[in-house]
Amino acid sequence: MRASGLNQQVIAILRTADVKINGPDPWDLQVHDNRFYKRLLSEGTLGLGESYMDGWWDCENIDQFVFNVIRADLYKQAKLGWRSVLQVLLAKLFNLQRKGKAARNAQQHYDIGNKLYELMLDKRLVYSCGYWKDADNLDQAQENKLDLICRKLYLQPGQRVLDIGCGWGSFAKYAAENYGVEVVGVTVSKEQAALAKEICKGLPVEIRLQDYRDVREQFDHIVSVGMFEHVGYRNHRTFMQVAHRCLKADGLFLLHTIGVNFSKVMADPFTDTYIFPHCLIPSVKQIGTAMEHLFIVEDWHNFGPYYDHTLMAWFHNFDNNWGQLQAEYGERFYRMWKYYLLSSAGSFRARNNQLWQLVLSKNGMVGGYNAVR
Repeated sequence: MRASGLNQQVIAILRTADVKINGPDPWDLQVHDNRFYKRLLSEGTLGLGESYMDGWWDCENIDQFVFNVIRADLYKQAKLGWRSVLQVLLAKLFNLQRKGKAARNAQQHYDIGNKLYELMLDKRLVYSCGYWKDADNLDQAQENKLDLICRKLYLQPGQRVLDIGCGWGSFAKYAAENYGVEVVGVTVSKEQAALAKEICKGLPVEIRLQDYRDVREQFDHIVSVGMFEHVGYRNHRTFMQVAHRCLKADGLFLLHTIGVNFSKVMADPFTDTYIFPHCLIPSVKQIGTAMEHLFIVEDWHNFGPYYDHTLMAWFHNFDNNWGQLQAEYGERFYRMWKYYLLSSAGSFRARNNQLWQLVLSKNGMVGGYNAVR
């Protein structure tokens, strides 16, 4: 049967990225349902991800497929379906990460079961990019990252540190055990807070189920790892104002965040719909605007390529342990999560996304800051 005009259009577009339909290479797409072509052209990246979840196509190496597509600039040509256009309008009109709403957004991702994350992540449950310098496994890369943060903040015994978006308490536990500091960690995820309290039991660590906007004490230092992406662009300035309010005059604030190369008001439609509701990866411009007259940048460190390694390690853990999760989550979830992890890895590999660690001060360190790597 001859391919329709839509089929031919998709085939021609993908050919520019060295991707073939039903081709022999591991990054080629194996299409099982011809409705895929129309869905891709009309709904863009959301249609691409959803049609994979529905089993309309497969690919041996989704990460390499996404890498090829991004490097060929095909994502810039993708259309937004009506659902995605609506989300853009809502993001411009409303604060989708206001109090209460932010908690519900976080719970959709982080409260889906600690067992999933225990089987997918490293032994410390660090759900952010590892630091793979001198590391050959995920556990070491994550420990390297935690220690890197502590060294960048020049932590000293007895200091009090605020961890905004503390996750399962991995940084709090590491910093308390290895640097003798007290840590207050805040999260809006009930599942994270409960397990973090258990993990940090017996240490000078306080885990709070609390919105960051409600924190009003002052701390020697502040750290926020993988949280800023969930703040929402309408709240970037508020986030920085809270950090400024809570940081002592001579303290340091380390911000660890995924970054994107140009400013947007909402995430990729697939990610926004299925993975991180109403999140937004910030640009340099958006971060800079949010911190004006509040902070001085002492250091800006980009190790985005390490997120490729981290995501591939997470996928292998998830895939290898799927037998323990299958009954609870089902096949559609498996395909959704696989697509999320591998497409994200491809995006970082293609340098479409970055990973930034910023060290910020309120008044500037006299004599300068000695950057730590």
